[in-house]
Amino acid sequence: MSSDGADGAAARTDPEWEAVFWDIGGVILGLESVQGAHAEFVAQLCDRYDLETTVDEAVETWRTTVGDYFRERDGTEFRSARDGYHRAVAAIVGEEVPREEWEPLFEEIVAASIEPVPGAVEAIERLADRDLHVGVVSDVDDAEGKRMLERFGVREHFDSITTSEEVGYTKPDPAMFETAIEKAGVAPERSLMIGDRYDHDVKGADESGLHGVAFGAEAGPAVSYRIESPEEILEIVDGTRDG
Repeated sequence: MSSDGADGAAARTDPEWEAVFWDIGGVILGLESVQGAHAEFVAQLCDRYDLETTVDEAVETWRTTVGDYFRERDGTEFRSARDGYHRAVAAIVGEEVPREEWEPLFEEIVAASIEPVPGAVEAIERLADRDLHVGVVSDVDDAEGKRMLERFGVREHFDSITTSEEVGYTKPDPAMFETAIEKAGVAPERSLMIGDRYDHDVKGADESGLHGVAFGAEAGPAVSYRIESPEEILEIVDGTRDG
């Protein structure tokens, strides 16, 4: 669904939009706040278990362990983030820690720390007033993603939520976008997908027939539109934006 030119620069007549789909991480959820929450959690682990390591070293262990966990997956198969966190806790503490010991602390810190991307909540609320389908397509654990949306007060504004845990695969697997389109009952060529990663969100959407909207994603031929703020999606939907 690429436009005739890089990054949506070519002139074209936009369709009447039927759906807007949002990624969560980096588009609705501010990733810096997530990183801060994880660092605070690791610091409290070090204190709780009186570990002989610096917080910086423990944070690096967390990041490396979680990263290695996701790299082990086969292609686009889904892997639960919580399972990766569980492995990282064990790597930091030096032994298996029951989930019931660390998860309540983790959830408390995340709930108190995560923040939305500026303008995202307002844009979602205003989109909900339009006559179109507003959905989520995100590589998250199902319950985790829904809790984040509830935390920001926007879950009720979404007509559908499609997660990798539900589908069994991550973006850019076509099953993610096909499932979302089927739920919405809309035409892919009349649908927009907002994402912060080119290959996963924008190109993946484009290859499934949707129009990719890059928010922080790199440039490329699959980009139909580029926005600098989530609220700019309203200009695209309302047809007041050129190219």
